[in-house]
Amino acid sequence: VQLQASGGGLVQAGGSLRLSCAASGRTFSSGAMAWFRQAPGKEREFVASIRSFSSPYYADSVRGRFTISRDNAKNTVYLQMNTLKPEDTGVYYCAAKNNRPITSSVNRAETYDYWGQGTQVTVSS
Repeated sequence: VQLQASGGGLVQAGGSLRLSCAASGRTFSSGAMAWFRQAPGKEREFVASIRSFSSPYYADSVRGRFTISRDNAKNTVYLQMNTLKPEDTGVYYCAAKNNRPITSSVNRAETYDYWGQGTQVTVSS
């Protein structure tokens, strides 16, 4: 299984980026996919997740600005990031889980079975 993240880059505060994560090797339509991020010197933190038959789940810091979506036919998850702030800077990782996780676990890194290599997002002030 491979998760290939792309779409990162340098953007000014207030701008937008769209990240993509394409999965190969198996499908996750019945499981979950998520985005995490890690800023320099900080721990990896949850950003957003999407599960089958449930509404997306967001970290408080991004709710209302970021939107996670998935295309099951393409086995791809997206993260639309709007109104970006300097504190959104970091390496963004996509993750996937084979089976549908319970709600209380979707924001935990240990929940997920597979991880992508990360894509850098830098927001300048």
